Amino acid sequence: MQRGTVAFALALLIAQGGCVAGGPLRTLTLPHALDAADNVYLQVRLGALAGGQEIELSTDSGRHLGAISPHGIRPGRDAGTYTVPVPADAIRDGRVRIRLITTPAGGAARDANSDEVREVRLIVNK
Repeated sequence: MQRGTVAFALALLIAQGGCVAGGPLRTLTLPHALDAADNVYLQVRLGALAGGQEIELSTDSGRHLGAISPHGIRPGRDAGTYTVPVPADAIRDGRVRIRLITTPAGGAARDANSDEVREVRLIVNK
């Protein structure tokens, strides 16, 4: 894939409210203005994780949003896609800023990498 094509695909994904994993802090933009009936969720697609490994989600201000603790995944297989609700007060100026931390079994917590968290996107529904 050519460099221009990759840059265009990345820009398109971000414009659609998605975010390719990478870097400690991720900013996701809502696809449209919210109304009172809208609910916002993070959809997190995980890659292969080690047994007992967890992904913790928090806002840039440190508010805990949840944790993903997949179990029973075969070694080397992607851990799946998970949905986490986003509280209204975590949304500022049409954006959600989140941090994803991985906690390996028996290891120290660190920022999740792009092999562990493949994609994060916002979903809005009524």
